[in-house]
Amino acid sequence: MRQGRTGVGERMGALSERTDEIGGASRPFAPDHDGFVMAEGAGVLVLERAADAARGVRPRALLAGCGSTSDAHHPTAPPEGAAGAEAALRTALDEAGLAPYDVDHVNAHGTSTPLNDATEAALIARVLPHRPSVTAAKGVLGHTLGAAGAIEAALTVLTIQHRCVPPIANLQAPAPEFDIDCVTKRAREQDVRTAVSHAFGFGGHNVVLAFVAS
Repeated sequence: MRQGRTGVGERMGALSERTDEIGGASRPFAPDHDGFVMAEGAGVLVLERAADAARGVRPRALLAGCGSTSDAHHPTAPPEGAAGAEAALRTALDEAGLAPYDVDHVNAHGTSTPLNDATEAALIARVLPHRPSVTAAKGVLGHTLGAAGAIEAALTVLTIQHRCVPPIANLQAPAPEFDIDCVTKRAREQDVRTAVSHAFGFGGHNVVLAFVAS
């Protein structure tokens, strides 16, 4: 614990110390990432059963699968190997009837903390070795805590709908040890048919949603 810090995120040492460059402080998967930037926000997705959508409204995307686990390992640090997060990802894919190689895109949790980014990058490389495109919204939005999962799920749906992957803000290139295909510098046009959205919360709560194009 560092002296003089206030607030939960600060006392845990999870926040970026780039107080002189707030706009560039959150940098998921970057070699010089040092913590997340707390933010405020909200996101809402309207879910309907397929039978109800038969009235002629075309959905933006289909929620095909969901995986949820809790490893209760540590308030902020993921467990080595990320077994709980991997189980959530594989459960979401199994529920959707998808194989790992079906995934075109990952909206990563991407907190910009060294531990999370390293663990998540290793998870993506291990389970999805075909290198789907990866983005992380916290580079531009910060970490909205309980709202982050909903916001990033909505962004994943929009990525599928508009066939365009937004870049990770403040990232020129991922750390060399991260074997993942991060979208950087500019948006990437991509026909995304299947995407997963990662949400790995405080205390080891892991949720992965699998979306497919409608």
